[in-house]
Amino acid sequence: MRVQVVDAPAYTPPYDRSLCAALARAGAEVELVTSPFAHAELPPADGYRIREAFHRRWGGGPRALKAAEHVLDMLRFRGAGSRADVVHYQWLALPGLDARLLPPARPRVLTPHGWLRREAERAPGRRGFRRLLERMDAVVALSRYGAERLREAGVAAERIRVIPHGALDYLTRLPSEAPLPPELAGAEGPVVLLFGLVRPYKGADVLLGAARELDPGTEVWVVGRPLGMSLGPLREAASAAPATVRFVERFVAEREVPAIFRRADAVALPYRDAEQSGVLYTALAFGKAIVASDVGGFAEVAAHGAARLVPPGDPQALAAALREVLADRAERERLEAGARAAAAGPYSWDAVAASTLALYRELLDGGPP
Repeated sequence: MRVQVVDAPAYTPPYDRSLCAALARAGAEVELVTSPFAHAELPPADGYRIREAFHRRWGGGPRALKAAEHVLDMLRFRGAGSRADVVHYQWLALPGLDARLLPPARPRVLTPHGWLRREAERAPGRRGFRRLLERMDAVVALSRYGAERLREAGVAAERIRVIPHGALDYLTRLPSEAPLPPELAGAEGPVVLLFGLVRPYKGADVLLGAARELDPGTEVWVVGRPLGMSLGPLREAASAAPATVRFVERFVAEREVPAIFRRADAVALPYRDAEQSGVLYTALAFGKAIVASDVGGFAEVAAHGAARLVPPGDPQALAAALREVLADRAERERLEAGARAAAAGPYSWDAVAASTLALYRELLDGGPP
């Protein structure tokens, strides 16, 4: 089977490349159509081809130039045709316009990363996103929660398939790993990690509120570039905490990720809103104890014994859970074992690929969805 996976702006390269490699291992002929990733060097393709057909000139330029280039790239992509049996879209930069520019090749599948948060209902382009959904033969939700959100958006239940995000286990076997960044070196106490882009919905302020109730000697690491917010209020909150709070206010290269996760004793996801999170699936891959808000699809992961849930926006509840996980070795080991089992089982990429290929075959055979 020939499969084309399309992430025009290269928003989720870890997901894209893990899926493509797993589909290739399962016997598919796979091409990833994407754009250059500006932030770091990525591992080479593992059994699949990569074609950088988008945003080759203005990917890091002004928004208007990027949009114009994207339209031209979509027209070229449409005109080039496709030898693929199935085209699986991950991200398109201008959903409303892209819905009109899609190549005629079918069947079409879409995994709508990032669009199923409640917050996204107010995002520009929401109407265009609905138009894009209408152009698809099937839509993949990363959770049962996501499937319900799609039904609320008007997608017929028979066109929705729940196929979870896979644990990002390739990060545990990179050919070379960097040591801990200098900003994090020398920690001696237990470490709570908040990782990834720092955005308002991810609740860094909730974790900093919880840090006021953590024991002295505990370290809280906030690692990631801020987006749409300033770290000033977070630094001010950190100064009032008995715990030591360290910030790494930049994009973190993949080769730095393993040392950071291996050193963490617990990974916190105090999100206010989510469908799923790549950080969650990185923590699963490293077998970490996870404390997460009860939002989106996080409960579906916790049901496998792989995470501890707390109410969203509740610093006291988050602090209590973190204190227990850090102090109770048996509880921490229970969560770690649950994370490892989930990563090897329902959230393994081989399981994801098998479900994805089953969906493709149904579409090609003319059956449901």
